[in-house]
Amino acid sequence: MKTLIHPTYFPSIAHFVAIANTDELVFETDDNFLKQTYRNRAYVYGANGKLTLNIPVIHSQKNRQKYRDVKIFNEEKWQSLHWKSLLSAYRTSPFFEYYEDELQPLFEMKTDFILDFNLKCFETITECLQLDVHTSKTEIYQETPTDTNDFRFLVHAKKEQPQNFESYTQVFNNKHGFIPNLSILDLLFNEGPNALNYLESQTIITP
Repeated sequence: MKTLIHPTYFPSIAHFVAIANTDELVFETDDNFLKQTYRNRAYVYGANGKLTLNIPVIHSQKNRQKYRDVKIFNEEKWQSLHWKSLLSAYRTSPFFEYYEDELQPLFEMKTDFILDFNLKCFETITECLQLDVHTSKTEIYQETPTDTNDFRFLVHAKKEQPQNFESYTQVFNNKHGFIPNLSILDLLFNEGPNALNYLESQTIITP
């Protein structure tokens, strides 16, 4: 069965649990852009706890704007800031150096549209995970799709469905304890080649 999700910025672990456990992935690209979602934010584990990485976007004056039409506000040096934050958070993690060369170019390339950038991040992460998944994009928006596992609810950063994922060792565990469902980057830098096994062994709790 197909799995339907929103393309997001370095997706949450919940997103990648859904991705790793499907044969066919469909990206929702015909929805309206909403604030305070994972479309333009990711959470990582910094020295002071949960840290938000937010991509600035240009909001339309219209009431509604299609996700695929939303542009990144590249006047802000957000890429440099995000990369420095990742270095600070994960340079001592077991596998940061292992993936650094593949990820750093994402923080140096200029992309106009947030959707395009998120899809590029997705491609890079699947290469790091050595995860082969067939993908397609929606052509129309459907409120209730048929014959599809609809995981679009995972896009909401502020009203998340709690997930019961197994803990793994994080860099600052001894400071703040285990923080679940961060960006896939947290799992990748801490678990490395074992990350895919972890994802395939977890289950999503639906609303």
